[in-house]
Amino acid sequence: MKNCLDLEGRTAVVIGGTSGLGKAIALGLAAHGADVVASARTGQAVDETSREIEALGRRTVRCAVDVDSRASLDALRDTVVQTLGGVDILVNSAGYTFRKPTAEISEPEWDSLTDTNLHGVLRACQSFYLLLKASGRGRIINLASLGSFLAFHEVAAYCAAKAGVLSLTRSLACEWACDGISVNAIAPGVFPTEMNVALLDATERGREILTRTPMRRFGQPEELVGTAVLLASDGASFLTGQCIAVDGGYLASGVNS
Repeated sequence: MKNCLDLEGRTAVVIGGTSGLGKAIALGLAAHGADVVASARTGQAVDETSREIEALGRRTVRCAVDVDSRASLDALRDTVVQTLGGVDILVNSAGYTFRKPTAEISEPEWDSLTDTNLHGVLRACQSFYLLLKASGRGRIINLASLGSFLAFHEVAAYCAAKAGVLSLTRSLACEWACDGISVNAIAPGVFPTEMNVALLDATERGREILTRTPMRRFGQPEELVGTAVLLASDGASFLTGQCIAVDGGYLASGVNS
């Protein structure tokens, strides 16, 4: 029986794939057989991650991208097609957050975060739509969040954007199923990264999160790889419109002590 998780012969584009969770997913897809293009804003980070992908014996393309720019996403798409021939898997991992009382958030701050975290996902999905349809086995994996389901103190803009990512995932799954494109999301639990470590390391916030997590620990980026590989593979051929929480039990949790 064929290994239904084998990604050999497929091409993945991971936007936001040069750091944190996105990089772990990019390298994980490559380790499972896919050619992987890991793209982000910084050319140096793209080059470094591309070398790691090539060290795994996979092909890649070095091309920076800005998800706030449709022209930039289209340029990435065209470069990937010219070099690798097509795209089967799109992972949307680009994003950022900040903590600030909601009453003090300016409209430009709100708009900027939403433009990257939500509108950037829409732009990427639109840009790569025809390629994923042509694949016949197109896969989109969006990075949602626990904030797609729950409120977290003083990160309202991020939670609102991530709730939008989850809703967009479901809508595209229904609309594009007839095109052979599966659209799913992963909601990571709390994974310390460069983006959030200052909010978690030896803080009251970090301690509260651990109390509410049945496994009593934060996640490691590599622990997202299995879920991403499943959603990218033939193993998920009848799975669409879903969001899988990889969270140590956080969303299932009630009283833990």
